[in-house]
Amino acid sequence: MDKSIKDWMLWVMMLSATLLSTTLLSKKALALPYQVTTVAEELNYPWSLAFMADGSYLVTERTGKLKQLSADGALLAATAPALPGLYVAAQGGLLEVLLPAAFQQNQQLLLSYVCGDAKANTVCLASARWQQGQLTDIQQIFIAKPYRQGAAHYGGRMLQLPDGSVLLTLGDGFDYREQAQNPANHLGKIIRLQRDGAIPADNPFVGQAGVAGEIYSMGHRNVQGIVWDNATKNVYSHEHGPRGGDELNIIQPGKNYGWPVATRGIDYTGARVSPFRQYPGMLEPIWHWSPSIAPAGMTLYQGELFPDWQGDLFITALAGRALHRLQLKEGKVVAEHILLTERNDRLRDVRSGPDGALYLLTDSANGQLLRLSPQ
Repeated sequence: MDKSIKDWMLWVMMLSATLLSTTLLSKKALALPYQVTTVAEELNYPWSLAFMADGSYLVTERTGKLKQLSADGALLAATAPALPGLYVAAQGGLLEVLLPAAFQQNQQLLLSYVCGDAKANTVCLASARWQQGQLTDIQQIFIAKPYRQGAAHYGGRMLQLPDGSVLLTLGDGFDYREQAQNPANHLGKIIRLQRDGAIPADNPFVGQAGVAGEIYSMGHRNVQGIVWDNATKNVYSHEHGPRGGDELNIIQPGKNYGWPVATRGIDYTGARVSPFRQYPGMLEPIWHWSPSIAPAGMTLYQGELFPDWQGDLFITALAGRALHRLQLKEGKVVAEHILLTERNDRLRDVRSGPDGALYLLTDSANGQLLRLSPQ
């Protein structure tokens, strides 16, 4: 064989080996630091997730059922709780399940849900006992006022604070956004209650004429994520903007967060909601998204499986179809990373599990419970 041909063939072989090696290295570099496994399927618009001490899960379906799943995702129990006046439509229905710190002793849990009908509905809160796969002793302990028409912007997330009181987020009702600045009602507010629905005596507006005593903070649009950071003693919440202006806030008692007076939000018509991004006496967000990602759930990661994620916020996005990781330092966001874009799922809820994994609920009629663990 001619030497030039031999040299050419040797060069081709060397080039092929180099390209193969480069491809393998590229794939290795692009390898995700996590893997996603499906724990359960066929969940009908799942909305909220809670962990039981025996390793099982409680999952609410917005369409009206509370389900208990085993650690491997098998259905253990399903009940359609007889919640007083439960109303299921559009964004309304059964929302959050919260297991208070005393759940192991008394099996008492809290459920937020929409009650009423198409002409007049609102967010309600009920306490109940979970015993042998059934809800018993159901009691309605709070009704947000006023009632409104429509079926959007309910909020409905809950957080138990270290003192045992509970924060409940309440949306602005979509068509009633100016009411988020009205201190006499609950629209567009975060409220604070005792576990039996009573108003804590140290709420910021207790005893003030013309102000609802349940109010903890005001000027919100539609808060669907709220968490407590024990290290910094901060309450973080996020809320939906319209076409832009989603916000992440640090919630302080008695403060006003601006909606709809101060906002980066762009209305669905394309116009700015307000000429003001800041306004005297109203707190600005510590982070925001424009265009909107439609943030839905949030957790503060405190597990051991992902050491680099300790203390980070994880936020699920509906319109954004991704999981957003926000790195925090001294109450400020220093970096944002976007995960799970490869799945293209609307993501509803996210929780930091007792095993150190992250658990997520997808938002669909065939919703899934997913587990995110190291690769």
